[in-house]
Amino acid sequence: MLQIASFYFLIGVVMGMGMSMTESYGLSPVHVHLNLIGWVSMAIGGLVYDRFPSAARTLGKVHFWMHNVGVPLMMGGLAAYILGFAALAPLIPVGGILIVLGTLVFFINMVKNVHTVKEVQADPSAANHTVG
Repeated sequence: MLQIASFYFLIGVVMGMGMSMTESYGLSPVHVHLNLIGWVSMAIGGLVYDRFPSAARTLGKVHFWMHNVGVPLMMGGLAAYILGFAALAPLIPVGGILIVLGTLVFFINMVKNVHTVKEVQADPSAANHTVG
């Protein structure tokens, strides 16, 4: 999950640089959303799933796929719409709905599966776990 988050970050940074170099900021909404829901949200999810492996199972996989199908659909549709391809605008709500549902799955997963004390008791090495 951290790898795909890093990919979204790379795309967002390159977009930002491109907009700055051309002084054309029309795609700013795409840039901002890629950085927030692509980079930040996925990186947080990846760190949570790394720290709490029980959360990375079924619900974590559902969240991952809903989010990573939704982000390209929503951002692709938004970019196309901004660039004048209105026929692709329906991708925006389709992707958005997937992201919202994926976020709901993430929330349910956190409530059901993220319990610090239980996780440490089940895996004593988790108490000193660091991401490498």
